[in-house]
Amino acid sequence: MAHPSVITVPAFGNAGSHVRHFFGTRRHAMGLGLEVGIPKKGMTGASSSSWTLSVKQVHGTEALVVDRALAQTDRFMGGWDALVTDQPGVMVAVRTADCVPILMHDPIRGVVAAVHAGWRGAVAGIVPKTLALLKSRFGSSPEHVRVSIGPSAGACCYEVDEPVLNRLCQEFPDWKNVVRMSEEGKAHLDLKMLVKEQAQGVGVAPRFITTVNLCTICHEDLFFSYRREGKVNGTMVSAIGLPVKRG
Repeated sequence: MAHPSVITVPAFGNAGSHVRHFFGTRRHAMGLGLEVGIPKKGMTGASSSSWTLSVKQVHGTEALVVDRALAQTDRFMGGWDALVTDQPGVMVAVRTADCVPILMHDPIRGVVAAVHAGWRGAVAGIVPKTLALLKSRFGSSPEHVRVSIGPSAGACCYEVDEPVLNRLCQEFPDWKNVVRMSEEGKAHLDLKMLVKEQAQGVGVAPRFITTVNLCTICHEDLFFSYRREGKVNGTMVSAIGLPVKRG
């Protein structure tokens, strides 16, 4: 059976601003040529006239704000796990191989964000922190923001140990809502649910949150998986951007 190279969600298209977005698969990742910190023009899955930017990810909570047009000579050599832009024709991208890619869009203020959240970033609050940045920098109201949670390690497969659980318990009072116990007594973390509850906790409307319920560990045909493969054989690229303005 043929598989699509990228996954899109109707929620962004229904927002009325024709935002471009995709969650990538391993098929899409092949031959992209996207270099860390260097804008690339005309990437597959984006408009031929759009720039796509991906940066070094460090499992933190800092965001890079792109508030000007990009050029091929630009270099972004720091480390960030969220990218935010209000620039038409700029696609902000994150790379994942079990971590959660999260795309955000505020159609009222005309701003988008791409977020990379592993367990460290999620527990440290990268999602509510990015939403707070959208509000402080661009005037976004959380209740207007569309959030889509992409393919990642699912609770079916994502076993975590005591140090992870301890951090989760300290930072997230409702941690029991996002942990499942297996028949063998092993703890499994539902990263997608953690991100969803955090977004709702700061005011994102439940009807504006969508989730791609695919596990990267389960679906070897579709996704790379660090946990399954034991090393980084490749990463999926997910991105979002405002359309190019036509003069």
